[in-house]
Amino acid sequence: MTDENISDCSQTTDSIPLVSIIAPCYNAEKYLEGALESIFAQDYGNFEVIIVDDGSTDNSVAMLQALQGKYDFQLYSHANQGVSATLNHGLKYAKGVYVSTPDLDDIMLPSSVRVRAEYLNEHPDVGCVGALIIYMDSEGNDTKAQKLDGIKALSFDEILGDAIVVGAPVSLYRMDALKAADFYDPDIKVQDFQMTLRIAHKGYGVHVLPVSVTRYRRHPNNLSRRYKVLLDADLRTIAPYRSHPAYSRGHTAIINKALKYAVVTDKKHAWSLLRSIPFRQFNKTTFRRFKRLLLHRESN
Repeated sequence: MTDENISDCSQTTDSIPLVSIIAPCYNAEKYLEGALESIFAQDYGNFEVIIVDDGSTDNSVAMLQALQGKYDFQLYSHANQGVSATLNHGLKYAKGVYVSTPDLDDIMLPSSVRVRAEYLNEHPDVGCVGALIIYMDSEGNDTKAQKLDGIKALSFDEILGDAIVVGAPVSLYRMDALKAADFYDPDIKVQDFQMTLRIAHKGYGVHVLPVSVTRYRRHPNNLSRRYKVLLDADLRTIAPYRSHPAYSRGHTAIINKALKYAVVTDKKHAWSLLRSIPFRQFNKTTFRRFKRLLLHRESN
């Protein structure tokens, strides 16, 4: 299939700002119908839907073409390039004031777009508003939910120093903020941390609302389980800010995150990661990872 628009979504004429929902697709055939049903069940009246297939090898494209008979969305396709490049591809066609980037194996709650769009309407200095996730297993059974006492405003120093990610499936971005950030770096294969950090660095507010907007599916193919891909993306994301006082703390936070998986799946790599953290930068999490690594070595 070539990069041709297969179906155009008719933009409504409501006075509320247009939201572009840009969804990357890669081998999501099992979940496509449920994801699209949730997108088109939004209680917000003015949105367009753009789906970009990232070289799926399953039946996703054929299913999406069939689903165009039921749902009104634009469909594009390109060879596999990763989610960052795929979102950039969709952004070329987006007309919205705001941009949502859901995954097509998740379920958007009906108020998802509305509560975040209303917040951006009321806070013009905010470039990214996130919210909370309800986790579910691969079969769609809820397992746990994130909690937050109140609205959380994140500074650039906090995001860098604690390696805070405002997840793409729960973020609504201001298009002007995405443009200021020069969109996604396609060489960084994971999209959400780089965009959280870039928008904050440009001076926009990054806020998180204490409301659940998405049911997030955890299954063996989740990118979060491919820790080496995440590690590379996170290190590339913070590399431009080496001179910032929070960089060293952020580097430690990123290594600690990778160690969570490495200590049980790749002990040789785990030792290498530990050695990359100067001892003076060890924190409580680092010591916990170190202890877990030792215990696993002994048990083996």
